Amino acid sequence: MTDCDYTSDEMMAVSAARALRDGMTCFVGIGLPSTAANLARATHAPGLVLIYESGTIGAKPGSLPLSIGDGILAQTADAVVGVPEIFNYWLQPGRIDVGFLGAAQIDKFGNINTTVIGGDYRKPKVRLPGAGGAPEIAASCREVIVVVRQSNRSFVERVDFITSVGYGSGPGDRERLGLTGAGPKKIITDLGVLEPGPATLEFRLTGVYPGVEIPTVRERTGWDLTVAPDLETIAPPSTAELAALRELQARGGVQSTRSDG
Repeated sequence: MTDCDYTSDEMMAVSAARALRDGMTCFVGIGLPSTAANLARATHAPGLVLIYESGTIGAKPGSLPLSIGDGILAQTADAVVGVPEIFNYWLQPGRIDVGFLGAAQIDKFGNINTTVIGGDYRKPKVRLPGAGGAPEIAASCREVIVVVRQSNRSFVERVDFITSVGYGSGPGDRERLGLTGAGPKKIITDLGVLEPGPATLEFRLTGVYPGVEIPTVRERTGWDLTVAPDLETIAPPSTAELAALRELQARGGVQSTRSDG
């Protein structure tokens, strides 16, 4: 427990970091996934192997990198290889334990959209940055964790475009498509944690943060959200976790969103 104030973003980063185990290989993206992975390495998982799409293996940045091409990743890595090797040797054969992904939209089966929102593909209402390496991560990592802020705009019944496949339309779709990874195992949000139901693979609420009510989570979910019978109240960040997170942010020039009061 902690007596410190913390923000929902800090709770989300800490919760995502806790999902990582020491010794894992982790394919990391920039933003909240990178924050969580580096926090895990700074606290309970010093042996976590961070792999970035730019080709750095075993990066040990002392501050949060600004991009996958940030020089601090290459300077602190055990090895730097070509991007084709990262994908062809490490990712696609299933040698990476966990991949961290973000999403603009995500649906009840964990399918991710980072391509277009609304309208026709050629003339959408919003054109997003696109896929990058996310489809391969979603397809081939042994498991995937998605980190995304929760709202009705991001949590939808069905994504407008499937950039990265979760469980498709339900059980059997990943196998039918020949995807070798196990698929998304957690969606970590600023309200709590969702995990796939064992029979349906539809994401359901399995944990909430202190002070978060179930109706609030349902209001920010675009499908009829099921709540697990053993719903957990997730422990707040410890003093040590918050200190490590804020130190990482300060070193990288990221201002903490903590509110003092």
